[in-house]
Amino acid sequence: MMRPLALLFFLSLLLLPLFTVAGDCDCSPDDGDRNKSKARPLKIAAFFSILVCGAIGVCLPILSKSIPALSPENDIFFVIKAFAAGVILATGFIHILPDAFENLTSPCLNDNPWGKFPFAGFGAMLGALGTLMVDTLATSYFSRAARAVGNEDNKGDAEMNGSAGDHRVVHVHATHGHAHGPAVDGSEKLVRNRVISQVLELGIVVHSVIIGISLGASDSPSTIRPLVAALSFHQFFEGMGLGGCIAQAKFKIKSIATMILFFSLTTPVGIAIGFGISTVYNENSPTALIVEGCLNSVAAGILIYMALVDLLAEDFMNPRVQSKGKLQFWINVSLLIGAGLMSLLAKWA
Repeated sequence: MMRPLALLFFLSLLLLPLFTVAGDCDCSPDDGDRNKSKARPLKIAAFFSILVCGAIGVCLPILSKSIPALSPENDIFFVIKAFAAGVILATGFIHILPDAFENLTSPCLNDNPWGKFPFAGFGAMLGALGTLMVDTLATSYFSRAARAVGNEDNKGDAEMNGSAGDHRVVHVHATHGHAHGPAVDGSEKLVRNRVISQVLELGIVVHSVIIGISLGASDSPSTIRPLVAALSFHQFFEGMGLGGCIAQAKFKIKSIATMILFFSLTTPVGIAIGFGISTVYNENSPTALIVEGCLNSVAAGILIYMALVDLLAEDFMNPRVQSKGKLQFWINVSLLIGAGLMSLLAKWA
């Protein structure tokens, strides 16, 4: 389980340059629509709206475990998860990656080197490759640990049964041999789901902080107003994707609560930070453009990889899905609807 406080500290270090951008900007901010008195209530509304929508979105799939029809063992769960994966995929391709290209190709940056190399695409590639490596190493490490625990249990059972007579040894050993094999396989699957949920939350958190700071630092009512609704829906749908993964990971209550709080609070905390630095923050300064562009590109790579590999490929190739044509049809429809709705939000956010 990743430590939220450590991750917040890490992100704070990455975003530290954004607090000192007042003196190094070549492109002045657009003051045409700045109105702090009108922007303040909109920021407060955005804070609570995004907080509530994000919390509801991430909690729905987790609470659905108490509803038999929506549990991970039923077909409808695959349909819901496909919708959420489409949302996450569109978030990476339509929302975050274009922003990264816009930031890192801005005329406010020096043409050398920013205009001579596609840094946004490079960052997305590194984010995807880094996620692959973390995904593989973490899964293999915890899977080996799970197998070691299973082997120790088998060894202990064999030793305990060895003193009970030859006939009893054979009978009980066979029983345990059949019991622990599936148990180890099940624990490895559980480990996989836990790694997926944690890496996915990492990718979501990175870009959520950027979104929050950008909104909180803006003093333009015409910019903030459409973002309140768009980002609320954005957090709701993204929370559903993360919540589905958390539900399958079967964490303990404390871990689930921590992950829910961490996801729900990240964007509102970013808004609060942006609100606090709005007097010195300039989104067109070279420092802000580079930091935001690099983080956005890496976050896009993480989310695109997670959506395609860990969510869609794994579910679409699931034997249960492959054996049901009707289920295949509905998860494809759900995927397209999720990706389409999140893509449509790009008109406002």
